[in-house]
Amino acid sequence: MNYENRLADNDKLQEMIRAHRPLDAYEIKQLKEYYRIGLTYSSNALEGNSLTESETKVVLEDGITIGGKPLKDHFEAIGHSDAFDLLYNLADSQEITENDILGLHRLFYYRIDTESAGKYRERNVIITGTDFTPPTPTEIPHAMQEFIGSMPSLRQLHPVEYAALLHLKLATIHPFIDGNGRTARLLMNLALLQAGFTITIIPPIIRGDYISALRDSNKGNDQPFISFISCCIWESQKEYLRLLKSLDRK
Repeated sequence: MNYENRLADNDKLQEMIRAHRPLDAYEIKQLKEYYRIGLTYSSNALEGNSLTESETKVVLEDGITIGGKPLKDHFEAIGHSDAFDLLYNLADSQEITENDILGLHRLFYYRIDTESAGKYRERNVIITGTDFTPPTPTEIPHAMQEFIGSMPSLRQLHPVEYAALLHLKLATIHPFIDGNGRTARLLMNLALLQAGFTITIIPPIIRGDYISALRDSNKGNDQPFISFISCCIWESQKEYLRLLKSLDRK
């Protein structure tokens, strides 16, 4: 299926989602907590976190550590959950600021490295699996200012394209010493929520396709990554409709 047809399918499912709205407070709470676990687990798992989805649920809902699992993995789960709350708090806004991006990273990362949380990296990094070289530390502030400045014009695109490009551009700048992928996925989902779309999860099982789409788009062609994200959004929209129907059962 080509690029334009996939965006059209996103629009069709979005119309079906709108037909279920407005949701009541109970439904909103149920869906928020469902996605808190799902997004936290999947986004961390993409980066090698060893907690399963069930274990992530136990850590976040019961506050229990999982025997034999690294403390860092627990901190990543709790930190991502905190960042998820900020994500929802920002969803009613119609803009995204540099402080919003720094805040998402800070909440995710401060238990792991307090001094680096919410701050741009001061060292060069090597991204494994690709020959792409991200900006140097001295180039990052200007690159981020350009990125933030481009958002109003990018927002004129289809919401799926806009969200995908925010993810791609932040991942390309790679502004943080660690947590860039998770911050980029949070940023993408913030853009989707602000546009009325649902949270989108990238399943760890398709990590290879995800990395390939990122790598291919780093060569100057954004379409592979936008198409990949459009497919993930389509699957997430179908799942969201399933959840809505489940909540509507009599």
